[in-house]
Amino acid sequence: QVKLVESGGDSVQAGGSLTLSCAASGYTVSLKCQGWFRQGPDKGPEGVAVIYAGGHSAIYGDSVKGRFSVSQDNAKNTVYLQMTDLKPEDTAMYYCAADCVGNVYDSLTGAEFRYKGQGTQVTVSS
Repeated sequence: QVKLVESGGDSVQAGGSLTLSCAASGYTVSLKCQGWFRQGPDKGPEGVAVIYAGGHSAIYGDSVKGRFSVSQDNAKNTVYLQMTDLKPEDTAMYYCAADCVGNVYDSLTGAEFRYKGQGTQVTVSS
């Protein structure tokens, strides 16, 4: 049974930074494709980042490019999302997700993964 547990969500001021973590069990991050998506109030899901090829490659949504960085620790079976220069529009529930549906670009644009965690809230105030 696949289980993804996120942590690290918090309330921060604009311009601040946060790092989210996602501990995976029943699933091996080094073998698959995984990432993060978010859903803000009254919005649909938005792909944030996808990491694949054993953690050596990653793609990002346009709204977070240059500010967010996804990484993984294969030994800890954990995926991270480092977020910098946070903006109020980054306020959302952030979900760790695993096992991409289709190719990595399909998963990012459609926020489509076979498994997802419960989410962790990020709130950015101006």
